[in-house]
Amino acid sequence: MHYFVSKPSVALSQYVKGYWGMSSRGSFKEPYNYRIVPSGIPELTFYFGHRPAATDKSFALEENTLICGHKKQYQDIVISDELEMFSVLFQPQGLMAFFDIPLAEFYNRMMPLKYILRGDSDELEMRLNEAESFGERIVLIERFLLKRLEKSRKKYEYNRVNHSIGLINNSKASVSIEQLASHACLSRKQLERVFSDYIGSTPKQFLKTVRFQSALAQKSLFKEKNLTELAYDAGYYDQSHMINDFKILSGFTPGEFFAECEPTSDYFLF
Repeated sequence: MHYFVSKPSVALSQYVKGYWGMSSRGSFKEPYNYRIVPSGIPELTFYFGHRPAATDKSFALEENTLICGHKKQYQDIVISDELEMFSVLFQPQGLMAFFDIPLAEFYNRMMPLKYILRGDSDELEMRLNEAESFGERIVLIERFLLKRLEKSRKKYEYNRVNHSIGLINNSKASVSIEQLASHACLSRKQLERVFSDYIGSTPKQFLKTVRFQSALAQKSLFKEKNLTELAYDAGYYDQSHMINDFKILSGFTPGEFFAECEPTSDYFLF
């Protein structure tokens, strides 16, 4: 199996976190189960040829090009064929700059790109499929994204959300919703509306995801940390708070998760 990762150009770094690709040709001799957990990062994913199967039919991957919004729970997929894919990882609020619809439409959903672009995605998909390298795909997708960015109508609320995301990241989600609303000069209800439009989830749900990702990042960097230390450093009230969130977001307790999965955080470590 081959993985490829890259950072975006400076012109797109405010909106795009990075790119990654995978090729598993000849890697799987039998079906492979993979658990996807909430990352706090929306994605635009292209599958070339085969695509995975979802164990939950309500999350079925119906097309080869999908926009994946913020998730509120884990999802299991089964890889049973050779898999080649390319994905754009957006900043938490970055997707809104390219698709002028409320991101609540993408919440906990995977939507075919053609539903948003109404047929204009065909040429992009074809060119990416024909590209001979990961680098060539990055050139093509950046050209597409920059063109979309020129047409976007950036609003004042986008800067508010940028500031809120900065506060959340710097505190590793140890900031209250009231503090976020105060810094944005908004009421709590107004903040929730802006988050729904520009992030796609509620502030409460987003903070839960970022704390979870912070715990993964801490465990990845400091494997010797016990669960009590991890809960404190990741911004949880206590260990039981962390256990409850882990069960919801990953289906495992922290101990079970770290025994089964390699801790890594796309949100903090990509």
